[in-house]
Amino acid sequence: MSQLGQGRPWIGANFWSRAGGPHMWSRYDAKVVRQELAVLAEHGCNVTRSFCFWPDFVPEPEHLDPSVLERFSDFLDAHSEAGLGTIPTFIVGHMSGQNWDPAWRAGRDLYRDVWFVSQQAWFAAEIARRFGAHPSIVGWLVSNEMPHYGGAGTTDEVTAWARILVQAIRSSGATQPVSLGDGVWGVEVSGRDNGYSLRALAPIVDFIGPHVYPMLDDQVRQILTAAFVCELSRSFDKPVILEEFGVSSDFASGENAAGYYRQVLYTTLLAGCRGWIAWNNCDYDALRDEDPYRHHVFELHFGLTDSKGSPKPQLVEMKRFADKLGELAPDGWETVAGDAVIVVPEHLERVLPFAPQQYRDDIRDDLLQCYVAAKEADLPVSLLRESDGLPAGARLYLVPSAKLITGPGWERLHALAEGGATVYVSYFAGSTNRQRGPWMSWLDELFGVRHLLRYGLVDPIVEDVVTFELLEDLGELGPGAELSFKVGGSPSARSYLPVEPIDAKVLAVDGAGRPALLRHSIGAGSTVLCTYPIEHMAAHRASANPEDTWQLYSALASSAGVARPVRVDDPRVLVGGIRVGNGEIAVFVNCSSDTVAVEPIVTGSVELSPPGVWSRLEPFGVAAVRCEGSSTAAPTGRLAGPAWDLVESTREEEEEEGVF
Repeated sequence: MSQLGQGRPWIGANFWSRAGGPHMWSRYDAKVVRQELAVLAEHGCNVTRSFCFWPDFVPEPEHLDPSVLERFSDFLDAHSEAGLGTIPTFIVGHMSGQNWDPAWRAGRDLYRDVWFVSQQAWFAAEIARRFGAHPSIVGWLVSNEMPHYGGAGTTDEVTAWARILVQAIRSSGATQPVSLGDGVWGVEVSGRDNGYSLRALAPIVDFIGPHVYPMLDDQVRQILTAAFVCELSRSFDKPVILEEFGVSSDFASGENAAGYYRQVLYTTLLAGCRGWIAWNNCDYDALRDEDPYRHHVFELHFGLTDSKGSPKPQLVEMKRFADKLGELAPDGWETVAGDAVIVVPEHLERVLPFAPQQYRDDIRDDLLQCYVAAKEADLPVSLLRESDGLPAGARLYLVPSAKLITGPGWERLHALAEGGATVYVSYFAGSTNRQRGPWMSWLDELFGVRHLLRYGLVDPIVEDVVTFELLEDLGELGPGAELSFKVGGSPSARSYLPVEPIDAKVLAVDGAGRPALLRHSIGAGSTVLCTYPIEHMAAHRASANPEDTWQLYSALASSAGVARPVRVDDPRVLVGGIRVGNGEIAVFVNCSSDTVAVEPIVTGSVELSPPGVWSRLEPFGVAAVRCEGSSTAAPTGRLAGPAWDLVESTREEEEEEGVF
């Protein structure tokens, strides 16, 4: 393993020199490259992701251009001189809105043509063999966003292709961590099947690298989408590196771009991310007449520096983050295990028979909105997959707008409640009229109610705003407290579940006096049924957040005994924590454009140090402070220090098990 960056996570930029962009290898300017790397190093970066532009590196089959190799060697030396590492990417392929074939491709299929796959493997192996011992190499990536270049394949085809390419790199003697560079857009994360299944690919790669560029209609969902994707990616026991994220200055002002970077860096830190590689190092104004920038003009201005090499506000935020992480967690950190869980249905990640794409789209939208509300309630939440059996151990399980849970999944939720957990489920008929209604069998046993549904019809929500009035204590909410929810979604989705209580206790009623929240005691725990699809309604409204679902989740957490060592009673400020060797760090993230006075609510003898840093957060501001004293938060058990250290330990474990 390279010693570069030892003791630090990967923090850096995807790199094309402003002297050429994708054509930098044919116009290589060693002086400019060194200037660019020096600016990154001065601003806390320790790594780049670099690109072996395939048409330039391999002008004909099994022939590497010697002049390009000489320039690439100098590029690696320049990294060593600057104290940076780099992660070369092989099959490029696709870049910034255009695909670039080697001249000799001749229409061959990237996954299915045996000869052409062997050419890709040869290229990767040759570069790894020639340069794998260079001290600046800290990792390898097989491709850049291969789904854009090779298109979708079947899971079997993509997995076979990935295994061949990774084995080719390993066969060269290279020991650095390897991943695919595909973007992590497969069904387990997106709900859309492109063949890049994380379940199939995770055993092959050493880390998982999402590429996240959300374009949404709600500020908080926009901010938290990268963290949500990292949480979904963490299910597969490999380090998660945010391999691409960023903004074009054509789409965001300098101030707002910096705010977005700040928010993404800290929220993904709390989500378990272990490295950050921004898109990208510089602007390309001098290349405006050349493809791909000629036709994708906004791609000119994703840089951390402008076209003259001067730092933009985004790079200043990267430095501040790197400095703060180095100050607070110099020896690594670990995420804090959640007492609260969001259940990810099996239907998200499997294209099950006669289950249309809209079902999976709804699940993902509703999960994201649930995640937003849970973070607004400062829950130490984890995302657990129904397909993995939903292990016990959490105090609160959230199943938002649940149309699609499998039979065994319902049985497992029942068992978790019997074992002492609180299981919250909200009703959802679906957004289409296809098999419209809740796929919730055993409603009476699970929730202690009798439903009053009519076949083929829904009970429409006629109000624009639904109000719940509490009849019983629920956490910090007492009788008479009200929660309001604006209505959204399709006609099918805008419907409620009519029930009458049998064994359940009504916790809240709607404006018409109908049961809206019900609790049913089962064994040592309970289930809580919400008769409205509150998460789905919010997910399908613009500028919805914050909305009152966070108050419900906070009350459920308090009632269930979920540990929240530090929290605030203001949904604009998200609070989370990490554990370091000498204690815990609390992170306050203001997701609003308001200046917010923060009044932390602490558990036990916890004290925040230094005092006052967190007391006033500027718009989109962040504060990270030490928690001194005891708390009940539990760590996940593994330090999240330098990504390559984690990868090395993971590989050693897998080699012992015979994976490699």
